[in-house]
Amino acid sequence: MDEEATEIAAGTRSPSDAFLSELFPESLLAATDEALRAFELDVEALRDQDDEQVFEAIKRVVLVLNEINEDHDGAGYETEEREELCLYIDQTLMEHGIDVPALAGRRGISRTEITDDWRDW
Repeated sequence: MDEEATEIAAGTRSPSDAFLSELFPESLLAATDEALRAFELDVEALRDQDDEQVFEAIKRVVLVLNEINEDHDGAGYETEEREELCLYIDQTLMEHGIDVPALAGRRGISRTEITDDWRDW
C-alpha cells in the first residue's frame, strides 16, 4: 500500500487505479496486527497446554477479529484474508508446541474448524 500511495503522489498512478487503501484501510491493518499480537502473547502466556485455555485464547482473538470486521462494514476480511487469518492462528499455536490436529480431534472437529464456533467473518 505504501507503494501505491507513493505512486499516486509521484503521479505515476491515477487515484482511480488505487484500490489497496480502500480494500485494506490502515485502520483495518493496524487493528488486525494488534489483535494478532495479543493472540501471540496469550498463547505464549499459557502455563500449560490445557485445551480449554487454548480454546479460550482462540475465542478471544476470533471475537476481536469479528469486531474489527464489523467495524469495517463486514467487509474487512474476504475469502483469502479469512483463510490467512485461520492459518496464522493454526501456525501460531503450532509454533508454541500445541498439536492443533490433536487439539481439534479431542473436540471431534478438524483443525480447520477450530475458529468456527465464534467466527463471523
